[in-house]
Amino acid sequence: MTRLFSRFVLKISLLFILASPAVASAQEMLVIAHRGASGERPEHTLAAYERAIDQGADYIEPDLVVTQDLHLVARHENELSDTTDVGEREEFADRRRTKTIDGTMVSGWFAEDFTLAELRTLRAKERLPGVRPANARFDGLYPVPTFAEIVKLVRAKQAETGRTIGLYPELKHPTFLLQEAGIDSVDLLVTALRDAGLDDAEDAVFVQSFEVAPLRRLNQLIDARLVLLATPGKGPADEPALRYEDMLSPSGLAEVTSYADAVGADLRLLLNPDGTPTGLIEAAQAAGLEVHAWTVRKENVFLPKPLRSSGGEAARGNVEALIGLLDAAGVDGYFTDDPAVAIKLREQ
Repeated sequence: MTRLFSRFVLKISLLFILASPAVASAQEMLVIAHRGASGERPEHTLAAYERAIDQGADYIEPDLVVTQDLHLVARHENELSDTTDVGEREEFADRRRTKTIDGTMVSGWFAEDFTLAELRTLRAKERLPGVRPANARFDGLYPVPTFAEIVKLVRAKQAETGRTIGLYPELKHPTFLLQEAGIDSVDLLVTALRDAGLDDAEDAVFVQSFEVAPLRRLNQLIDARLVLLATPGKGPADEPALRYEDMLSPSGLAEVTSYADAVGADLRLLLNPDGTPTGLIEAAQAAGLEVHAWTVRKENVFLPKPLRSSGGEAARGNVEALIGLLDAAGVDGYFTDDPAVAIKLREQ
């Protein structure tokens, strides 16, 4: 991560400035609004999703958890204290629990312990106020949206804009919810997609999960495109003997193609420390899988050191160069908290 990386980044940056083919190629990558325009509004709110749509994102990405009365709602995790004001609500003080989720002990308030009516009394807040203090201005304004409301928003914006707006939901901890709470989030999502007419392969829908069994079930129940999420050094919660690196080897990819259409990969699995491709993108695409990278963010704290600016962790770095690296590596799309940046590149 030294002079070689810096030189490679400089080369990519110059390509974006001087070479129109680089910009044209960037247009081909799907822009997936990660939890909405979460670099500008508190994540997983209708305001964040609508802002991302208005900025031109191809897809919006809601993470889905489930209420006690079986409603799909959008939160980053089923534990609510990081993204809502539940910890400040005295009437819910006795709902605090400690649970072991995918092998990790977590304390807090959990969506599956609240009815939808109770959850709707909560208000969203910025999850990263130290990095995004401007987003904290919107704390307390927005309720937790249901998946049905998100679909309704997408339909309304499609009618308004005349363009297709995709949905890219992730099921959070489906095996935990099934085994510990008796909640079948796979079945709930399948029903919701069927009811909305969004369960066919030609629909602008990707369904993603870090777990294998839920994807296998989804593959039997709907024709919507499916995505295996992967991060280095870990494996699926429902397959503890597996590691994502092994699953993404040439032989492992052949198995992944039996239940998924794409891989959603952590940036570290796609790019070496010097900025060159690891080979996973080429191997996955050769196996017939699309590759979607996560997550592109503009703040220094999320960027490789050579792409950071002065001004501290919250300052804006050279995110355009990172997009250039992904473009040069050949990814099919990328998740970003800042869809406006991607769309600006398209418009140049």
